[in-house]
Amino acid sequence: MSRVLGEVAGGVGEEVHVERGPLGPVQFWRGQSRYLVGELLDSWVETAPWWRRDATGASADLVATQEVWRVEAVRAGRSRTDFAGVFDLFWDAAGNRWWLVRVHD
Repeated sequence: MSRVLGEVAGGVGEEVHVERGPLGPVQFWRGQSRYLVGELLDSWVETAPWWRRDATGASADLVATQEVWRVEAVRAGRSRTDFAGVFDLFWDAAGNRWWLVRVHD
């Protein structure tokens, strides 16, 4: 089971600060809590939904790619075997921001 986080700025998610290594995210901050990435489970590239168009009806976002990373992470200071969670992190290259978009139970 998973839950999608609330809608923010026309999209879904919660803005987070992410430190990225050569293979993907290595840690992220959600509020005052730091999470250490233990394992990169998956990553993929998405395009914006076809129904998102600007005022002129054009949809330049259709060709813009968005990276999504599914990671297993644990809050800093906690045991990975007891407190690990699975999170989907979204990289918004156009806005130069990271979003936490889904938390898997």
